[in-house]
Amino acid sequence: MTIRTILVDDESLAIQGLQLRLEKHDDVEIIDTCTNGREAIRSIKTHKPDLVFLDIQMPGFDGFSVIQGLMEVEPPLFVFVTAYSDHAIRAFEAQAVDYLMKPVEEDRLADTLDRVRQRLTERKSAEEAGKLKEVLAEVAPDAVDTVGEGEDSFASNRYEKLINIKDRGQIYRVDVDSIEKIDAAGDYMCIYTGDNTLILRETMKDLEKRLDPRRFQRVHRSTIVNLDQVRQVKPHTNGECFLVLGSGSQVKVSRSYRDVVARFVH
Repeated sequence: MTIRTILVDDESLAIQGLQLRLEKHDDVEIIDTCTNGREAIRSIKTHKPDLVFLDIQMPGFDGFSVIQGLMEVEPPLFVFVTAYSDHAIRAFEAQAVDYLMKPVEEDRLADTLDRVRQRLTERKSAEEAGKLKEVLAEVAPDAVDTVGEGEDSFASNRYEKLINIKDRGQIYRVDVDSIEKIDAAGDYMCIYTGDNTLILRETMKDLEKRLDPRRFQRVHRSTIVNLDQVRQVKPHTNGECFLVLGSGSQVKVSRSYRDVVARFVH
C-alpha cells in the first residue's frame, strides 16, 4: 500500500529535512509540497492524499485553519509537525494521528508511520465491507443480512492481537489477551499485564481504536479494563463498584461507566 503524502511548511529547510527522513520509508510517496495554508487546502482537495504532514504556525492560514477549510471533503490523516509543544492537546482534539516536534527524530517518525498504516488499513477494511454490502444489495438482497451476521468475526479480525511497545530502550510484543488494564497518564498509556507494567506513548483515544470494544471497555475517564480478566464485581458506595482482576488488583468503576460494564460482566 502506497501512502500518498503532502508536506506543508512555510520553511523550505523543514520540508527538505522531512523529505530526507521519509525517503527511508519505501511505501511513502510525496506527491506535493506546500508553503502555506491556502496552497495546502487547494492541493489536498485536488490530489486527495492519504496523509498530510502539517506545520501549525504559518502566515495566513495556520494548520488548524487548514483542517477547518476541509470540512466539506473526506479528510486525509494529519500529522502535525511543529517547534512548539503547547498545541498538543488541541492537535489531538483535531483528530491528528500524531504530534511531532522539530527537528523530527527518525524513531518517532517510524512510530508515527506505523500508526498511520494501521489507520489506513482500518479505513480500507471498512470501505471494502461497505462496498460489498452495496453490491449484494443490488444482485442478492437476501444475502445482505448474512453479511451482517458475520460482522462480529470481521470486527474481531480487524483489531490487533499483538501490540508493539517500545519501553526503556526495548521493544516488547504484548499479547492483548494478557493485558489486564490500561491507565492514561497524559500522552502516555500504562499497560498492565499482571506481572509487568509497560509505558506506551499514545493517546487513549487512538489505543481504544486498536482494541476490540467487546472486550476492552473504559470504566473510568482514564482507565480501560480487559473484561475477560474480571474475576469479581464488588459493590461500593454511591452507585460505584470495584472490579477484581485476575492478578488480584482492583479497579474502581465510576458511576457514569457502571452501566457500560454491567452489559458485559455478569
